[in-house]
Amino acid sequence: MKISKNTLYSIVVALSATVLIVSNLASVKMFDFFGTGLVWDGGAILFPLSYVLGDVITEIYGFDKAKRVVLISLAMNLIAALTLFAVQLLPPGQGWDNQAAYESILGFFPRIMFGSLIAFATGQILNNYVFAKIKVRTEGKHLWIRALGSSLVGDLVDTLIFTTIAFLGTVSTGQFVGLIIIAYVSKIVGEVILLPVTYRTVKFMKKITGEEHFDRNLHIKNLLIK
Repeated sequence: MKISKNTLYSIVVALSATVLIVSNLASVKMFDFFGTGLVWDGGAILFPLSYVLGDVITEIYGFDKAKRVVLISLAMNLIAALTLFAVQLLPPGQGWDNQAAYESILGFFPRIMFGSLIAFATGQILNNYVFAKIKVRTEGKHLWIRALGSSLVGDLVDTLIFTTIAFLGTVSTGQFVGLIIIAYVSKIVGEVILLPVTYRTVKFMKKITGEEHFDRNLHIKNLLIK
């Protein structure tokens, strides 16, 4: 099946929103990081893919469209959060005894979502901005430099904001600091591992779309969400 330019853009938008929703749901589970005693939230397993997608979209379509994808993903996640919260408030049906379990897991979800929305918007838009600026500065050479350089900035901001909003006061200080370190390092390592995927995806999308965008007139004011 031949994929058109419009279909390809729709796919990356849908995938971006899905990755964020699934990552938020997975974040409600904390698990021990390979017996170290440091806790890790489950969302960190999939979340690095969101930055890979952000890099790819910025590379092909430019910063403005990448920011638009971020806002669409936020809207879809907000719908998911409000729906789950509304369902939680509904009285349990007769014979259904899982209300406490639902509240125990998904009842924490609004806080996770709130932290994720702010962190994702800030970190992802900043990531895309740095990516676009590096691309112009390097004249489109060395994709790995802009992919990793932008992630070092975006992932750090994202991790600090999300962990603070979602988990501060719910875990010990040691676990909180450990969660930040492990989450940040794992995201960067994840993106390093996914670099071949980034390269192949960019190559594939350039072949389909015949496009490559350079944000030569990008300014700091473009970071503002409009």
